[in-house]
Amino acid sequence: MYRRIPLGLLLSLLVLASAAYSADGITISEALQYSVLPKDLPLSEVQVFTESRVPPMPDVKSVREWEQHASRMRRDTLNRIVFRGEAAKWRDAKLRVAWVDTIDGGPGYRIKKLRYEAVPGMWIPALLYEPTDLRGRVPVVLNVNGHDRRNGKAAEYKQIRCINLAKRGMLALNVEWLGMGQLNTDGFNHYRMNQLDLCGTSGLAPFYLAMSRAIDFLLTLEHADPNRVAVAGLSGGGWQTIVISSLDERVTLSDPVAGYSSFRTRAHNFSDLGDSEQTPNDLATVADYAHLTAMRAPRPTLLSFNANDGCCFKAGHALPPLLDAARPIYRLYGSLDHLRAHVNFDPGSHNFEQDNREALYRMIGEFFFADDQSYDTNEMESTDELKPKWDLHIEVPPDNADFHSLAVDLSRDLPRQPSEQSDTDASRDMRRRALEDVVHVHDYKVTQVKTESLLLTTGAAAAHRLTIGTDWTVPAIELTPEISSTETVILVSDDGRVAVGDMAEKLLGSGATVLAVDPFYLGESAISQRNFLFALLVAAVGERPLGLQVSQLRAVARWARTRTAAPVRVVAVGPRSSLFSLIAAALSPDSIDQVDLYDALRSLKEVITRDLSVNQSPELFCFGLLEQFDIPPIAELVAPREVRFPDRGR
Repeated sequence: MYRRIPLGLLLSLLVLASAAYSADGITISEALQYSVLPKDLPLSEVQVFTESRVPPMPDVKSVREWEQHASRMRRDTLNRIVFRGEAAKWRDAKLRVAWVDTIDGGPGYRIKKLRYEAVPGMWIPALLYEPTDLRGRVPVVLNVNGHDRRNGKAAEYKQIRCINLAKRGMLALNVEWLGMGQLNTDGFNHYRMNQLDLCGTSGLAPFYLAMSRAIDFLLTLEHADPNRVAVAGLSGGGWQTIVISSLDERVTLSDPVAGYSSFRTRAHNFSDLGDSEQTPNDLATVADYAHLTAMRAPRPTLLSFNANDGCCFKAGHALPPLLDAARPIYRLYGSLDHLRAHVNFDPGSHNFEQDNREALYRMIGEFFFADDQSYDTNEMESTDELKPKWDLHIEVPPDNADFHSLAVDLSRDLPRQPSEQSDTDASRDMRRRALEDVVHVHDYKVTQVKTESLLLTTGAAAAHRLTIGTDWTVPAIELTPEISSTETVILVSDDGRVAVGDMAEKLLGSGATVLAVDPFYLGESAISQRNFLFALLVAAVGERPLGLQVSQLRAVARWARTRTAAPVRVVAVGPRSSLFSLIAAALSPDSIDQVDLYDALRSLKEVITRDLSVNQSPELFCFGLLEQFDIPPIAELVAPREVRFPDRGR
């Protein structure tokens, strides 16, 4: 009888066997390529890490108890998440609207072109579908759109919805979304909103203000009924809908279509991992999207999802957790019938087509036109009234502000200098604590080590699997010189340890013991699927990718220090590795003796001047880091230990 050996173990044994029987052993490059971690372990660890930090729904027994929770969550989400930094001033800005012109719509309505200011200097194009025969107060509907970069507000399904609402006697506002349609520019790319985060100002704020200002505008209209305010949208528009509808209590009816799911759901359904605005810093420290859904109670809410959605938020997994969270709260109010769900089967794809639109018309009819026997829930044919995109174009200022331009303006006066900054030990300790706070550093330790020996052509090698705290496993390859070691060098690289074979060989030749490490998100620790979206999720649950890298490197340095009396030096290759290595050195005066930084940023402002986006390097966009620190002040915290930039001046 024999036992089957797993393929991965067999391959590892073959590598070791070939090395053992080779007179020369394996090369340094081959050692650095040795697989230390089980397949997809970094993915499973980040899933557990993020999901475990999403708050559960509170166990409440009364409306009063729930409203205390909901009021706190609404207040904290607005004050601590949406309106952080300069956004608090944007919130107080006066509404500005510029009317452009009016064009013919179709029978019973006209289209008025306008633009309004969401953030000072940032104008949003919009179309008001206005019934030609307006009398008394009528419902108003904010129509938001999703990721339709080419058509934006001119998307046919959205035009049809607005036309139908206007023909039913409502004021329908069709607004452009940031980064889409007319605003489809590099500066409005959603992954550049994180440039604002780096400056300590919420990148989420422009998205929120674009919606809340639109409602402000609608309610200035003569015939607007403030008791009948609806919002509806698909995909990214569905996300906008639930956010504004849960946080702005003026919204009385809401229909988010295929636009969101719980953070818990997203950790396991990768199609749901959202863009920067959908996964904003620290949101899940206050509320999950399940909470936001429940916060709609007792107001009428229609949750629309698609049965076979090939994009995201498929009904089967996205809808049930939201209903499970919201139904008990609606039941407390005795308003369970105000919470509706609609699953589209025809076509069942990612859509807001006729079946989904008619579900909206029915919802509006029941709650806004209950006494109107003439109200028709069937869609009115209007395809021959659709306008080409250019006919719906609205001029905006040529210097219209966007994420990038706002970040450039904010960064000019950063970091903010403290009124008094001495060079005493107490002052340096205070700055270190401030740096720890902004980066969200953990006091991790190496708690377990699993080691495999490797045979090198020169010297010895070992593959270490390091358990960091209780959350993470970090791979490391240790290269030991044949002569007595003079120091331990921890080697990290933006491209992982496999990319620094020449550097490792040079260091080994100089007599150093080399510990080539891949911390969070880099090299062998890269997340195999939707990698940067998981990095965003890490920040959404209150952590920071940069902080995890710093924490893991500090833990490895402490572990290395316990193994030898020789100095510990960190060598980092690349701007990302250089940043977390510099911060780790600043915060580790007792375990890191020197840090060498190759291709390092000279200033965090380069992230903005180079117009980088978060999908390229998530850790560089640590919220508020530039507001308080820059590279030189962080380097000063390493002194009198040495910080070197070996490649500068070449």
